[in-house]
Amino acid sequence: MQYDPIKNDLGKVFNRSAGMRKLFYRLLDILLLRSWHIRSELKAWAKGKPGQLHILDAGAGFGQYVYTLSKLNPNWKVTAVDVKEEQIADCNRFFSQIGEANRIAFEEGDLTRFVRENSYDLILSVDVMEHILEDRLVFENFHASMKPGGMLLISTPSDQGGSDVHHHDHGPKDGEVHGFIDEHVRDGYNIEDIKEKILTAGFSKVEARYSYGAPGKISWRLSMKYPILMLNATRLSFLILPIYYLLTFPFALLLNYFDVKNRNHPTGTGLVVKAWK
Repeated sequence: MQYDPIKNDLGKVFNRSAGMRKLFYRLLDILLLRSWHIRSELKAWAKGKPGQLHILDAGAGFGQYVYTLSKLNPNWKVTAVDVKEEQIADCNRFFSQIGEANRIAFEEGDLTRFVRENSYDLILSVDVMEHILEDRLVFENFHASMKPGGMLLISTPSDQGGSDVHHHDHGPKDGEVHGFIDEHVRDGYNIEDIKEKILTAGFSKVEARYSYGAPGKISWRLSMKYPILMLNATRLSFLILPIYYLLTFPFALLLNYFDVKNRNHPTGTGLVVKAWK
């Protein structure tokens, strides 16, 4: 099951105007359960922080979370780094169109080499670390780039079925959520393993919890897995999807709500990790 080609096709459609791109971001926020978890954490972190802060989105992709950050506080300055030149150009163009180029900038960067000493109050990394083999080096770079007291926020697949990168010949295992992405270099993180790696990188405190628990797994199948399977079979499924979502969307929303409200899932196919310098 291929995710990136479909995501790129959707990006091209919604990149035709600033209004369409905002709609695209809104749809991603509603459909993607990881976005629910990240926005919840960002809102909690933002409380009591009215001043000018500097934030790094490490692996920004389409810029969805940069847009979220831009709406939380007009005083924040955001640097967004990614390896894809075309997406960087598209994002810079969009944020210039909406008048945010003075405080938001996208640039090309390899996270294994990207270091800005003591620069950021918050570093955000969503669905990135599972793609990088030299993860310890990246965690060290994050630590060096963060101001004292700053926070690192990561969303990544867990080892509870988070990625079937090595199982293409046998099909996905039951309950797997993130395994349809081909470019993962590891089968998700063990929760204790990622905590150990982050602490070893120099962080003073780390917390990690499971996301995509029992309700999240069902929601993901309804809102993402089955639609993507249909689109992989034929792009004509775009014509069927509005009816499909009309029937399934209310259930997916309710399941997302329960997954975010429960901060103590005993297991889950995703991880939300926070660490402080």
